[in-house]
Amino acid sequence: MITVYFDGKCGLCSKEIRYYQRIAPEGIFTWHDIATDPAPLNSLAISQEAALRRLHATDQSGKLYIGVAAFGLMWRALRYWAVLGWVVRLPVVSHFASFAYNSFADYRFKKLPHCQVFLDK
Repeated sequence: MITVYFDGKCGLCSKEIRYYQRIAPEGIFTWHDIATDPAPLNSLAISQEAALRRLHATDQSGKLYIGVAAFGLMWRALRYWAVLGWVVRLPVVSHFASFAYNSFADYRFKKLPHCQVFLDK
């Protein structure tokens, strides 16, 4: 079972996760909206702020994946997305994809009203 921790208050994130939920085979994923209930993060020792900044996921063995690596983990389990999941593991692709994702994720985090509480600290 792959467990995905996502920002359910982000419109773009929610739309993308709903798409993955719709196409995912039964019994492959567990989904946690950590914007409304951060409790599932407790066992991972991950703050809600960190989880809202970047997509997080764990594989069947409990290994943690963050950002592009988390997307790759999800994609490898989805039909039609599996090839992309393997491609983003390639070092050069991973480097550039991570840079682009992290830049966008930081921008998104700064703009979302429900994330402002973390920026005001």
